[in-house]
Amino acid sequence: MATRPTHRPARSGDLGAMIATPEPGTWPAGTRAAAAHSRPPTTAPAIEVAGLSKRFGPAFAVQDLSFTVSYGRITGFLGPNGAGKTTTLRALLGLIRPDAGTARIAGRRYTELADPVRTVGALLDAGAVHPGRTGRDHLRVLATAAGLPGHRADELLATVGLAHAARQRAGGYSLGMRQRLGLAAALLGDPRVLVLDEPANGLDPQGIRWLRDLLRSLAAEGRSVLVSSHVLAEVAQTVDDVVVISGGRSVAQAPLGQLLAGHGSSLEDIYLDLTGGPS
Repeated sequence: MATRPTHRPARSGDLGAMIATPEPGTWPAGTRAAAAHSRPPTTAPAIEVAGLSKRFGPAFAVQDLSFTVSYGRITGFLGPNGAGKTTTLRALLGLIRPDAGTARIAGRRYTELADPVRTVGALLDAGAVHPGRTGRDHLRVLATAAGLPGHRADELLATVGLAHAARQRAGGYSLGMRQRLGLAAALLGDPRVLVLDEPANGLDPQGIRWLRDLLRSLAAEGRSVLVSSHVLAEVAQTVDDVVVISGGRSVAQAPLGQLLAGHGSSLEDIYLDLTGGPS
């Protein structure tokens, strides 16, 4: 799926000898100031899912699911395979129509957003790139379609540590490299809200640490990050809040520290107790 535009900080990370490591905190000049003045404040949550239900045939993928995601926070969206996470994210991004309930970003359904590219950036499928197109051309096409300047592509390739692979065809990228390219695409429009499905998939340990630093930087700037992940050890080091679903329903929602304190065990143990199975 095509991701939604933006851009922001970079830290360290390593995808191999061919990939350059961006300098810490080196966002293109003027980005923060432009973002601060271009988006009016809103009292609506960054993300609000209310009574969401979606049935495929006789079975519910999601049933009466509700949760909110705040600005300035990283929220982990957790659940076993088949729990309804991807269905929820697709409903949030207007890719499927729910049978009941609503899923809103900044107070509006995705289809009602006046400027979706600058409101929300998404990474749902790192493989959604033409294999014969270079990483740079992929981002330039997305930027042009969104009415964004072409130089965004080069800025963001540097941000995600892919500058040295900019002219390489995406078909030759590793999974971790495609993940980074997908993150760059999600950041093109400089959105206040990010929706990321398994963004650490394919990243090596250094890349995962780089991603953690990036997400924390985004949240520190007041952005909202909703991240679905099966890497529970990394989630425990990264997120502020947790939403756990199982069988299409919510089984836990709380700040991570409160959840851990209340159960007196690790996130993995709590997850297994709540869902009855592995991630």
